[in-house]
Amino acid sequence: MKFLLKVFLFLLTASLVIIPIQIFSQQSEKEIDRKVNLLLSKMTTEEKIGQMTQVTLQAVSKTQGTKDQHHELDLQKLEDAIVKYHVGSILNVWDVAHDINYWHKIINHIQDLAVNKTRLKIPIIYGIDAIHGATYTKGGTLFPQALAMASTFNVELEKKVGEITSQEVRASGIPWNFYPVLDIGRHPAWPRLWETFGEDVFLISQFGKAYIQGAQGNNINNPDKLAVCLKHYNGYGFPITGKDRTQAWIGERMMREYFLPPFKAAIDAGAESVMINSGDVDGIPGHANYFLLTQVLRNEWKFKGFTVSDWEDIKRLYTRDNVAETPEDAVRMSVMAGVDMSMVPYDFSFYEILLKLVKGKKVPIKRIDEAVGRILRVKYKLGLFDNPYPNKKFVNEFASDEHTQQNLEAARESIILVKNDDELLPLKKNIKLLITGPTADKLMVLNGGWTITWQGNEEVLYPQEKFTIVEAIESKIGKQNVTFVQGSDFNKTLDIENATEAAKNSDAILLCLGEPPYCETPGNINDITLDAAQLNLAEEMIKTGKPVVLLMIEGRPRVIKAIVHKIKSVLISFLPGMEGGRAIADILFGDANPSGKLPITYPQHVNDFTLYDHKQLESKEGNSYDPQWAFGYGLSYTTFEYSNLFFSKDIIKKGENLVVNVTVKNTGKVKGKESVLLYLSDLYRSVSPPVKQLKGFEKVELEPGESKEVEFILTPQHLSFTGIDLKPTIECGVFAVRVGNLKKEFTLK
Repeated sequence: MKFLLKVFLFLLTASLVIIPIQIFSQQSEKEIDRKVNLLLSKMTTEEKIGQMTQVTLQAVSKTQGTKDQHHELDLQKLEDAIVKYHVGSILNVWDVAHDINYWHKIINHIQDLAVNKTRLKIPIIYGIDAIHGATYTKGGTLFPQALAMASTFNVELEKKVGEITSQEVRASGIPWNFYPVLDIGRHPAWPRLWETFGEDVFLISQFGKAYIQGAQGNNINNPDKLAVCLKHYNGYGFPITGKDRTQAWIGERMMREYFLPPFKAAIDAGAESVMINSGDVDGIPGHANYFLLTQVLRNEWKFKGFTVSDWEDIKRLYTRDNVAETPEDAVRMSVMAGVDMSMVPYDFSFYEILLKLVKGKKVPIKRIDEAVGRILRVKYKLGLFDNPYPNKKFVNEFASDEHTQQNLEAARESIILVKNDDELLPLKKNIKLLITGPTADKLMVLNGGWTITWQGNEEVLYPQEKFTIVEAIESKIGKQNVTFVQGSDFNKTLDIENATEAAKNSDAILLCLGEPPYCETPGNINDITLDAAQLNLAEEMIKTGKPVVLLMIEGRPRVIKAIVHKIKSVLISFLPGMEGGRAIADILFGDANPSGKLPITYPQHVNDFTLYDHKQLESKEGNSYDPQWAFGYGLSYTTFEYSNLFFSKDIIKKGENLVVNVTVKNTGKVKGKESVLLYLSDLYRSVSPPVKQLKGFEKVELEPGESKEVEFILTPQHLSFTGIDLKPTIECGVFAVRVGNLKKEFTLK
């Protein structure tokens, strides 16, 4: 009896500990809802519509911030925006990054007006495109761009990127980041490909979740966390033409199979806002797509956060898309489809039109309350009502040595070795090296768009203490061992003759080719073949007879079929960030071992866009998957051997998990990291299956001779596909698992 009494008292005590925690958690959400509803009940229609209005900093500024001119707020315009028009949000810079103290000055001015001069003291939520670090704060830690981060196949690195970015952006006084980009990049010409995590659904979903875990954590009210905004919901990344903001043809099955899952995973991970697709899917502009914005996002997924338009895209329903006959119709159409906040961004037309529509009963006040409630909820969750001002706690840690080291590690792991004949790499440090090509001696090419400026192409604004590729190599092996001759610009021949002459006194040539910075529509191209001037430079360097290492610095795969077979070693780097120069030098000379793998299919031909997860008919009966390099491909300075692919069961039932184990061994002579990729094939099903799909990956580091057993768990969700009825479906049958060069089948009964 004493024993039973002790057990009873223990359980009672435990329940007393657990129950208040659970109640507190529930009350916290309820308390936010209570505050939102109370505030809504006090607001006028004008104040509500103001909360749905977002303008750019340019709309409230006197002067433009450029390399030659200091930015200055127009305090009267700012007061009109906040007090007269009740705007709920401001975004962006005009036009260059600010230092952290100036950001504090801007945010303080904005919040002072909101707190001291408005009736209800509703704080402003400021938003920024900090897409690879604190891109618009001078000196911020600027990581590899998303496509480069995906090349690491290391979600722990991506989580750390989220943590550091949120800390530095929040230190700047900004609580809302328009990132991550969860568009699936399935057209290699698309100029925003480098903003994505690649072409694979699973890879994008895992990286998106990792970033959100780092950036938001469990509580966005913490001073080093912020609210993320998912871009661009949905179907933006697959335009037919490959050009930005153009039409996509995506049926509902394809939408549910490929394009929706990364966003669903991110929302399940706690994302608080969503930015809407600027393009057009099957003739329906993203900002008028009731099916995606309301039926899927709200009714199916129960998303509680808010949606924001992209730049001026509500107006474009009338001016560009021709689905709205008037500006008024454009506003009504978008709001009723499910847009909660309008990035207007230069004026207050959205406010004026929507107010007129509500008063004329063409948009119900219930819809306004719904949208405003969602916006206020996020402001409460961010703690802006308690303190909307910059928290200086993390200013001293801004761009710290620790952050820089983390950036360097990410850059090293992002670089992909795709060819290394005769083990030309790593190079000896006593080598005489000629460096040539347009990407060799510029920081901007390592970073790309959304860096300091929108296009990222103002080299003079980049921090001079950071190393270009040339400078990093000079630092490593000595200036006396390095000769730099540019040879060509991106699309123009310069001094090839001088480069050819310099090659005579060199042991090897580092040929740095690729792309200039670009972003969005200015990055549109008609041909993904590398520019003729660069190919010509390559041919001339090959003719010298010296060993050539080709380094491609690019935001999307440029076709290099004409030269690649003539070159011994090839490295690919998809915009490695501000520490990219140092990372590349470390890889070239063996101070780091390359471990990146391709997160996209690298095409060999300009009109062959077959992706790795293609259907069987795309590789049979005269068709083929014939890339330059396949998705998931990447070499190392060591070698890895796979063995002992083992299942917990060979036959499983519906609803059961399958445990998969494989052994990986470093069979080479140096320590290295290997991304172990697991692919699954559903051999037969009612909707034609892809040849294979990535369903798991894990990065391991192994000493020479060391082995490690890697375990994966395949769940029913991994076996699911979008069925004939457009619903998640699992069908019994035989499945094949591939890891490395191993393959094994199991049966689902």
